Amino acid sequence: MTTRLANIDDLPAIVAIYNETIASRMVTADTETVSVEQKRTWFESHTQQRPLYVYEQAGKVLAWLSYKSFYGRPAYDGTVEISIYITSLSQGQGLGKKLLHFAQQQAKFLNIEVLLAFIFSHNIPSIKLFNKFGYQKWGELPNVAVMDSKYYSLTILGKHLG
Repeated sequence: MTTRLANIDDLPAIVAIYNETIASRMVTADTETVSVEQKRTWFESHTQQRPLYVYEQAGKVLAWLSYKSFYGRPAYDGTVEISIYITSLSQGQGLGKKLLHFAQQQAKFLNIEVLLAFIFSHNIPSIKLFNKFGYQKWGELPNVAVMDSKYYSLTILGKHLG
């Protein structure tokens, strides 16, 4: 079991895991699957300071996590959004805890002072995971997403790492 920096060869597995989550309407606001080519620019936007990691076991990518700069203004350089995606076959086995712990440890080396998570308000398992790590609800955007003619709210969780 290894968590390592992602490379372009991992992109098909990353996209496959992402696409698994779409139908559930629990994780992403995308409503249709995306292609590897559609995610290429997103993949390439990750840098040394805002990396993308994969978690693999026996050579198979089971999960990934990414950091994304918040709001794009210099005063927010230390504030970063984190995303964690886990293949459905590996969910419920403690992998989310391992990845969130890893993400917080790596943040120290990346000059990240604040981590944010934007989670659908009905995604109780993810909210509980972040709460266990000391994240607090910093806000909610009510009914901002529409999927299948239903409205969904977005909870913003945050944590100061310092």
